[in-house]
This record gives sequence, structure tokens and C-alpha cells, in this order.
Amino acid sequence: MPGVTLRGLSKRYGGVAAVDNLTLEVKPRELVALLGPSGCGKTTTLRLVAGFLTPEAGEIWVGDRCLSSATAVVPPERRRMAMIFQSYALWPHLTVAQNVGYGLRFRRGMARADRDRRVSEMLRVVQLDGFEARYPSQLSGGQQQRVAVARALVVEPEILLLDEPLSNLDANLREEMRFEIRRLHETFGITTLYVTHDQAEAMVISDRIAVLDRGRVAQVGSAEEIFQQPRTRFVADFIGRTNLVDAVAATPDAVTRGGLRLHVATADLRPGARVSVSIRPHEIAFANTADGRAGDNVLSGRIRRVSYLGDAVDYQVEIEGSDVILRVAAAPALRLRPGETVRLVIPPSACVPLPE
Repeated sequence: MPGVTLRGLSKRYGGVAAVDNLTLEVKPRELVALLGPSGCGKTTTLRLVAGFLTPEAGEIWVGDRCLSSATAVVPPERRRMAMIFQSYALWPHLTVAQNVGYGLRFRRGMARADRDRRVSEMLRVVQLDGFEARYPSQLSGGQQQRVAVARALVVEPEILLLDEPLSNLDANLREEMRFEIRRLHETFGITTLYVTHDQAEAMVISDRIAVLDRGRVAQVGSAEEIFQQPRTRFVADFIGRTNLVDAVAATPDAVTRGGLRLHVATADLRPGARVSVSIRPHEIAFANTADGRAGDNVLSGRIRRVSYLGDAVDYQVEIEGSDVILRVAAAPALRLRPGETVRLVIPPSACVPLPE
């Protein structure tokens, strides 16, 4: 399977840059999720790759073939790609088998028996064998999604494109289909671009995640890299929950904000520079207030609000001597109440400085 390379890709609608000088490389057999909020350019990027749109600048390469540039575009039907849409786009008057086998009808030289065999094999892979004669209206949402996946895979595309395919499903079914799509990717190894705004979905499904912000790639990496080592304030704030503390570098490894001083996970800050510090709530621990503990990043505060979340309790803690309020995630067994005085311990490694 070839990879996909996007070089300096741009697409504008009037005065708005939907995609702005975007560069990204998807390795052969890799699944990369395009993740970001509405309006960040992820669906426009996917449609450019599919050939539905023409870029105003930049190029799209699949292996050694240039499929799009500002002067020439290979039409979608000649790109050896398959796309799965948010709406599934199943033919309501065709059975499951007829929907899945529709693309094979245009294969020259393929006998009907071979086509039927390929459809049966694909339905077995997506766990829909026995559903061949049903119509889409007789299927659940998850089953319809499996039909759409089978229809895309049965034609053996070089590249698979998915545009928020799980957004119409309920929460439990969406979680089940995440693992199913990942299983199918591991089975077939097709180079895949997957558009989503759901962070958990991107983390479960992808080999790497490309976070998009205003038409550009803000950061590319594994789920762990992006969560633990965000490079920008936008990425830190968008991926998971975090505390963002706007501060000023006091030394190469410490920042201050009013009466608050934090040692951070680096030693190369420029004193006087403005930085934001990202601190994940689960990285902050409560200390025993009676032990009088002092040291780096041991803070005193007062609990302002408590929110029970089932598998965790979310605390908002007002830090003494500053205007900073930190969110702390703790196990449900620890039950503290608003108004209580607490001490927090934050490892410097959990304080990730981000340039303004």
C-alpha cells in the first residue's frame, strides 16, 4: 500500500483559508486521524485528497503519483480510493449484499460468482454474514455502518478515507465501532485518513493523530505524545482536560504568576518570557495538611467546588496567594468538601511550558 503526502496544500472560500499551507505525510499502511474542532479544515482536507475539490496551491501525492496540484487534478474515480461518509450513503432499495457489491459491478472481467464470493467474504469479516438479503431500513445504525465499511473495503482501495463515520451513533455503539474499525485496519492494512472531532475516538483508532488548527497542522504524533507533550496552548487545551496557567519565566526552569511559583519540565526557558503552563488534573496529588511538607510545587489552597464524575471526583482548588484555580482529579474514595484547606503536590515533570 502506498502512503499519502500533502505538500503546502491550500484552499480558500472567499477570504477564509479553510486549508492553509498544510503539510502532512501518511506512511504506507498507517491510519492517521485528522482531529480538530469544527471549521479547522479537516473535512476540506479529506475532500481535497478524495479529488472532490481542487487546491489553490500545493500538491497531493499517493506513492509516486501526483493526484492534485494547482494546475491538474486526477478525478476521484481514478484515484483508487474509497470513502466512507458520515451519512453511510447506502442505497435504500438495494439489499446488504447488493450495496456491498455495487462497486464490483464496474470491474471488468469479474464473473458474478467471483463478485458474490468476495461480497460474502467481506460480510463475514465485518460480522454481517447472514444479513445478505436484508435492506438498510431493517438494520441498526451500527449494522448500517458495517455495511458502509464493507462496501468501501470490498473494492480493495489503495487509500481509505473516513469522514466522521461514527457521529450518528449513540455513545455505547460508537465506542464499540471504534474498536471494530481498528480491528479492520489491522486486518487489511490500508493507508487511511480518518476525520473526527472526538478525541477519544482518534486516540483509540489511529496510529498517529494530526491536530488541525485554523487550516494548519498544529502537531502530529501518537496519542501519548500529543497528550503528554503538547507543543502549543491550543493542542494542550483541545486534547483532554488540562489546567493552563499563564505565567512569566523567572529562571530557566521555573515560572511565576503573582504569589505562585512553579518548577517546570524543562530548563531552557528565557527569563522574562511569557509562557503558558499545562498541568493535567490527574497529575496533581493531595498531600496531608498535617505533615507541613514544603518543597518544589507544594501549594496550599482551598476547595472551591466538588463535582462527582463516577470514576473520579473533580475538585476546583483556589491556590493561596494567587488568582489561580486548579482542577484536580482524584479517586472517588477521597471525599473532600468545599471550604476545606488542602495542600497540593505537582511534579515538575507534569508542568509542561508552552510558548505564547
